[in-house]
Amino acid sequence: MKLLTRALLARTGTVLAVAGTAGLVIAPIAAQAQTVAVPTAENPFGLPEDPTFITRADPDRRTATAIVNGFVITGSDIDQRVALVTAASEAKPSGDELLRLRVQVLRNLIDETLKIQAAEAEKLPVKPEEVEQTYQQLAAQNFGGDPKKMDAYLASVGSSKESLKRQIEGEVAWENVLRRKVIPFVNVSAEEVNDVLKRMNEAKGTDEYRLGEIFLSATTENRAQVLANAQKIMEQLQQGGSFVAYARQYSEASTAVVGGDLGWVRLGQLPPQLATAARAMQPGMLQGPIEIPGGFSILYLINKRQVLMADPGEAMLSLKQIAITFPAGVTQAQAEAKVEEFARFVDGLKGCGDVDAGAAKIGAEVVSNDQIKAATLPEQLRNILLSLQIGQTTPPFGGVQEGVRVLMLCGRDDPQDAGAPTFAAVMDQIEQERVNKRAQRLLRDLRNDAYIEYN
Repeated sequence: MKLLTRALLARTGTVLAVAGTAGLVIAPIAAQAQTVAVPTAENPFGLPEDPTFITRADPDRRTATAIVNGFVITGSDIDQRVALVTAASEAKPSGDELLRLRVQVLRNLIDETLKIQAAEAEKLPVKPEEVEQTYQQLAAQNFGGDPKKMDAYLASVGSSKESLKRQIEGEVAWENVLRRKVIPFVNVSAEEVNDVLKRMNEAKGTDEYRLGEIFLSATTENRAQVLANAQKIMEQLQQGGSFVAYARQYSEASTAVVGGDLGWVRLGQLPPQLATAARAMQPGMLQGPIEIPGGFSILYLINKRQVLMADPGEAMLSLKQIAITFPAGVTQAQAEAKVEEFARFVDGLKGCGDVDAGAAKIGAEVVSNDQIKAATLPEQLRNILLSLQIGQTTPPFGGVQEGVRVLMLCGRDDPQDAGAPTFAAVMDQIEQERVNKRAQRLLRDLRNDAYIEYN
């Protein structure tokens, strides 16, 4: 069920910073005067380094609910969305961490409401049948097409079908708004596309990294608090949390809407701190929090390849697995003797043609498969096999319980070198990047113009 929850969470929106205040308490006149700063390019508001607050600042204490342009977000709305988020994590948040999550969910719900209201203002309201269709699709993907089972699952984790349908409505509404107010005004010239294709050809053979990023903005004043939040997120991810879900819920970068996916990038395109971290990573690894100008990032290396070169993971391998098993009650000495005999047999093989006849003599079992894609193999075995020549074997692996085996490489068909992406594919990628940036600006404007009352 956790995979379902992560799939549902992959439909979450972006974030909005909100602030609440406690009762106003005027500081004593005799309080130490704060340093007056002059506005600069780096500090356009002229903020002092040592501000004197007239009320105690607590960034984790926020009001529980809000009214957004007249629409009420209730405590139940927040509870049900929090339940959907926490159901995707192995470790359940508590205390201050749960409070921070509720704050973030409230921000998301505010954004969601603004998107739905923007669609209504453009006379593009979402039809109930559109929401229902998407809901049925999710049920088909995860519950064999039975929406009642998905209803029951949502209720069992403390959420509801109404909460998920509201989330779907927000996404569809935003798509409608972007189709009218953003997408028609995004243009990409042929010269821009050709320039990208030229640069890709010039970079052929260099490393490219497909990275996921969770970015949390920070200032001098809230650095410690943001770092603590980032460390908590990192802990949740290491315990099995969905990177895509956490990126959508927490990241403040424009890539939050796509689960933090930066796409394929080269190290020179990244801030130096991120480039250094990415260079030392292997696919599937996490790194962070990494401090960069403006905040902290958590990186996840999805994959790695060389520009315009064939992906070794796409190679089709022909393999023979040679295995021995051990009878119940075998002693350690007997098992060791059999493993030594097996190792001598493997060392003496001259190639794949020797395997079947020789294996029968020592009671080994042989299984052949000539259509195995390298990418489907466990990473450690894949790396070993891709370094072998035809007729060579992996080191023996396994144990008494599961048996000991080796894999012999009997053939390898490498994919052809990857050609440059098509003109249309590059144009589409540039268009999507620009649409995402304009969408973020539009959402920022909606936030700035909104009337939001916190309860």
